Amino acid sequence: MTKAQSIIHFSKFVVNEQKTKYTYALVNLKPIVPGHVLVVPLRIVPRLKDLTDEESIDYMRTLQKVHKFIEYIYKAGSLNIAIQDGPEAGQSIPHLHAHLIPRTQKNNIGDKIYEKLNKEDLEDEFHKRKQYQREHDDFVVKPDSERFDRTAEEMKKEALWLSEEITKYYNE
Repeated sequence: MTKAQSIIHFSKFVVNEQKTKYTYALVNLKPIVPGHVLVVPLRIVPRLKDLTDEESIDYMRTLQKVHKFIEYIYKAGSLNIAIQDGPEAGQSIPHLHAHLIPRTQKNNIGDKIYEKLNKEDLEDEFHKRKQYQREHDDFVVKPDSERFDRTAEEMKKEALWLSEEITKYYNE
């Protein structure tokens, strides 16, 4: 395999390091909360149903491993796992991916997390969240207007840290 063939893309982003045989994980460009990551199959398929049996097994095992680790490293009591499977479900990139979003008492907005994934911004919710954010720490869901794309360097730094931590986690 040439170097060009070994480059992995998710949409326009290059991701090469955090992978299994058929799956990779990456940090989110515009995370809803700290620890919001994506799990993506290496082969570009638009829908979950398009994975082969072998890819499906690897995808679910990877999802489960990343799930356990994200809950551990972010001290989350729960986690949302969301797959927007097709355009009518809000899928913005035609490449299957699962969002893993750590949840704590401080960022608990329940099912409203799906509104964030769909980028619905209700004015009342915006003001409530802004007020809540003023009263609490940084580990809260920020309104879309306060979420900005991170630089490749910021994302790489987080990905490297998570890579080191997941190695420790599964080797202990």
